[in-house]
Amino acid sequence: MLRSLIRFALVAILAVASTSTYAQEGISQKKQEKILSKKSKEDKKAKVRKEKNDRKQHLAIQDKAARKRLKRHFKRADRKGSGTHKDGGLRGLFQRSR
Repeated sequence: MLRSLIRFALVAILAVASTSTYAQEGISQKKQEKILSKKSKEDKKAKVRKEKNDRKQHLAIQDKAARKRLKRHFKRADRKGSGTHKDGGLRGLFQRSR
């Protein structure tokens, strides 16, 4: 009887000790945050790469006149920003309004 009681106590102590070690095996919160930030950076880079490739492929499909027109508008947007554009000088005066 005493032996079985000691065995039961020993098994109970081992079971409790083994379950408490499971809590230590997980990933820390800091490590999880680091992994998530790294993943978000990679996703952003992949998105930028995809947009660049899509733009390049779209430009390759266009004919020469359309490419030249797009190039001219891209240059103007780079110079003046991405808001509404007013053509300066005489071009603004004598161009047909739409």
